Amino acid sequence: MSNKKKKEPSDRLYETILSLRDLDECKKFFSDLCTVAELRAMEQRFEVALLLSDGMIYNEILERTGASSATISRVNRSLQYGADGYQTVLPRVKEKMRSDGEL
Repeated sequence: MSNKKKKEPSDRLYETILSLRDLDECKKFFSDLCTVAELRAMEQRFEVALLLSDGMIYNEILERTGASSATISRVNRSLQYGADGYQTVLPRVKEKMRSDGEL
């Protein structure tokens, strides 16, 4: 009997995501994995997270992104009380945006 722990299906998915080598591979993989609507929803939530972390108010975010107040509220809850995933990646993303001249 093996001592190896059986991997959860979610672990395989996340490990697969970590194995993607570049932006092109990532786009192709997510294009196959998700519907256009699912991708747009995730992209919108991430944009909302960026804007909330910059201190933008709900009405401005709604105007800029078209996100519903429920979506903005959900993202804000995740920023405040979530698993710290946003807090882990937002500083990295902002640094990359600065180095690319996007900020």
